[in-house]
Formats: sequence, structure tokens, C-alpha cells
Amino acid sequence: MGHVEDREPPDGITKHFTVATFVVHRGHVLLHPHRKLGLWLPPGGHIEPHELPDDAARRETLEETGLAVRLVGAPGIDHDAPGSPLQLLRPEGVQVEDISPGHQHIDLIYFAVPDGVGPDADLPVPSVDEGMEWVDDAGLLTRPVTEEVRTWVRLALAEVPRRLAARAS
Repeated sequence: MGHVEDREPPDGITKHFTVATFVVHRGHVLLHPHRKLGLWLPPGGHIEPHELPDDAARRETLEETGLAVRLVGAPGIDHDAPGSPLQLLRPEGVQVEDISPGHQHIDLIYFAVPDGVGPDADLPVPSVDEGMEWVDDAGLLTRPVTEEVRTWVRLALAEVPRRLAARAS
């Protein structure tokens, strides 16, 4: 038996692990028009071989927006004793997306905030020209957004401020 990468998928469907990061600041989320799909999506992309999902979420966001981010979430358990396994953040969700016949993405969903930007600071300007824009709840109605993305945006807009306030108290 060969390496896992060499095996044919038992169901004939190739699956790639990906990340999507909903970056929240002052009641807005970063979205951009996807070139191929024509839909507005958060920054994201493939997890590279040997890359941790948390690192992929930060890297993809930096590559697509020019903004460093801090992921907002918690590990499965709060444990960081020497020699113990590294605790990664639990994704907000895990979903399977049909990309094309015979190809799926297993998408890990994360929430984040701009790193080093105070909560009252202006919306940071994305420095990469991807059409990335800060969109508020009303802006979701003026862009082609799927109901799934709209639901994630609204959850991120509610949860991120709540978690940050709980952490501050």
C-alpha cells in the first residue's frame, strides 16, 4: 500500500482541505467577488501540505487582503503543558463543498479580527487588489451572496464582539 496521497479516493471524489476566514471589525466583514463564481466570499484557500489549519487561515487572509489577523476562538481544551500536543483552535464549522464533478473542498471556517488594530479604529484598508471590501449587514443585500455566506457573516458579526467582550471582562 502506497502513501495516502498515492491512493485513489474510494468514492472517486478528490477532496482538498481549505479554510475560509470571516474577518470582523466595527460591524463589518471582509468579502470579495470571487473571479470564477461571481459571488462574494471571505478570504480563504487551500491548506498547503504540512501546514496547520490555523496558519493557513492567517496566511490566506494576509495573502488576499494584506492584513494580518488574529483568529478568534478557542481550542478544544485549555492545556499547554510542556510536551503536550499543541492545541489548535476549533474551527467555527466544517463543511463539504462540491467544486466540480469529482472534486470537493472540506472547508474549515474561522472568525478573526485585524491584528494590532484597536476596536475603535477605522476600518483598515486592504492592501491587496482583490476587490476586497468591508461589508456590513445591509451591504449583504446589495451583493451576490449565497444564503450560506450570509448566515456565516451574521454569525461572525454577532459572535466575534461577544467573545471579545467576554475575554476583556
